[in-house]
This record gives sequence, C-alpha cells and structure tokens, in this order.
Amino acid sequence: MSWLVSLLVLSALIFFHELGHYLMARAVGVYVEVFSIGFGKKLFSFHKWGTQWSISAIPLGGYVKMKGQDDSDPTKISLDKDSYNVKTPIQKIMILLAGPFANFVLAFVLYFIIALGQPNVLSPVIGDVVKDSPAFVANLKSNDTIRSINGVEIKTWEEMAKSISNAKGSIDLEILRDGFVEHKILTPKISKTTNMYGETISKKMIGISSAGVTHKLELGLVESISYATNQTIFASTMIFTGLQKLIVGDVPAKDLGGVISIVKLTSDATDAGWMSVLFFAGLISVNLGVLNLLPIPALDGGHIMFNLYEFITKHTPSEDIVLKLTMAGWVLLFSLMGLGLYNDISRLVG
Repeated sequence: MSWLVSLLVLSALIFFHELGHYLMARAVGVYVEVFSIGFGKKLFSFHKWGTQWSISAIPLGGYVKMKGQDDSDPTKISLDKDSYNVKTPIQKIMILLAGPFANFVLAFVLYFIIALGQPNVLSPVIGDVVKDSPAFVANLKSNDTIRSINGVEIKTWEEMAKSISNAKGSIDLEILRDGFVEHKILTPKISKTTNMYGETISKKMIGISSAGVTHKLELGLVESISYATNQTIFASTMIFTGLQKLIVGDVPAKDLGGVISIVKLTSDATDAGWMSVLFFAGLISVNLGVLNLLPIPALDGGHIMFNLYEFITKHTPSEDIVLKLTMAGWVLLFSLMGLGLYNDISRLVG
C-alpha cells in the first residue's frame, strides 16, 4: 500500500508541475494539445477544453505538448497565432518558469499544512556530554533542558545549535535541572563535525548530543507562513548546494539516487505517518522545481536559455544548434537517470 502512495505522491507532484505550464500557456493564448502524466502507452485519456488529458504507462514524469513545440524534433514549428512558436521570448519564458514555480508554491502549501498540524521538533534537552568538552567543564548533565542563551529564549534543538555556532565569546546558558533554574557560563570550542553532505567542517560546539526528546511546535497563522517560507527556502538552497557539490566532485556520484530511491523514501515516510509524507513530498516538489531550472536542453532551464538568447540578440538560435544541444541534453539526462538507477540497484543488492 505504501508503494502505491509513493507513486500517487510522485504523480501528483508531476501533475502540479505540468499544470503550471498548462495554465500559463493558456493564459498567453497557446493551444495545448496534450497533457500527460507519465510516458509511453496511454492507459487512460479523455478530451476536455480542447486538450487530450492522459495517464501513461511509465510514471517517471509527464509533459504538456503545446502547438508548435516538440522536444523530440525541435525543428517542427507552427506559425499559427495560437502556436508556442509565435509568442515573444518573454511569454515563452513565463510558460517555462510556470512549471517550476508551481512546484515551489506546492511545497510552500505542504509545509504550511505541516505547520498548522503542529510538527514534532527536537527539544533542547541534553543527552550525552562529551568528556573534557566546554559543557563537561561547565558541569552540564544529561536531561538538562536549555531554556535560553544570552537571554534569548530557546525552543528547539536547532535554535540552540545555531545560537551556539554563531556565538562570539562566552555564552550564558539558562538551564532547567530537576525543576530548578541554573545559569552556566561557558565558551564554545571550534571542533570538527560532518554536515548533511558528509563533508568534514569546523564549527563552534559545546560537546553535547540530543536526548531525542521531542515536542509539538505550536505556531500561529503568521508563524506558520514564516515556517513554510523558511522550509521552502532551506530545501531549495540545500538542493542547489547539493547539485553544485555533485558537479565539482565534493559529493561522490555514488550518492546520486534515482526514482527507486524516491519511491522507497516516500514509502518509508508513509509508514511514519501523514506528516512525514507531506514533508518529503514538499522536498521532492522543490527538487523537481530546482532540477527543471538547470540550463540543460530538453529541460525547462534549457528552453529558457534559448529564449534568453533570442531576447538579448533579437535572433533565434540556429535550428541545427538547437537540435544538437537538445539531443545532447537528452543523452545527459538519460545518463544521469541511468546512474541513479544503477546506484539504487546497487544499494538494494548491498
């Protein structure tokens, strides 16, 4: 059942991406011939509003086929007034940006729903204390709760870690121990740790770990909007940075995952509850938005690149160049998909 939920989630995210393209295309007067979720043989289709709406056999993506646009053969054009080809570069860019934008909006909505549902977050409760660390010297103990740092209230473990990392000089910790409030003065020490990309970094720490205690994060309307905005920005930044590190080699290619990883992780999130599914769906939605903005021909970002060229130079790119770059883009995409699939299978076998 959880695998079915995974496919439904992935299909829903693709649907919203393509819906963004569809709505903007219709808004600027472009005729949309086909709206498909999936590729290959059509399993189900119907005609509505002049468009063929389809669900196809291979649920690994989707597409909106506009009049005069054909990624399989970029040389096919139409000069009718409702064709994609006759629209201005700005109008085309608006259509292309609408898909990724829909993914970012959807992610914001999902994170906003999570915020209203009061998500669980790590409480600033100390678990282990590292021997001879600043926390050890200051006599911090397991089960101490950090209430404030330098007079600023601390509600979550993340807030505490960020405050310590950004501290300048000594800090004043207000802790709750056995029902009594105490103050501890200590100086964070720069230590080695690993970040989310597996890289070794240096940051200020005091030598404590979390006790694993959680609590409900109660947020009002304005706070929920802020939470959703911050989560969307954080997810976008994380994915952009991850891609950059993958390209320059800071993150090994073996860490790249494919559709099997996405389905499995979504399946695991399903087992953990609806809020985990929404959180992971928001992350994948941002992922789709970011990846489609990459300047690779055959992706939205590649088409945006061609239209920016036309807007700046007032000349359309050579059909031969567009065709060759688009084919190269497809080769690159299929290579990346193949690598992701190979890594997925290797992990499963391992």
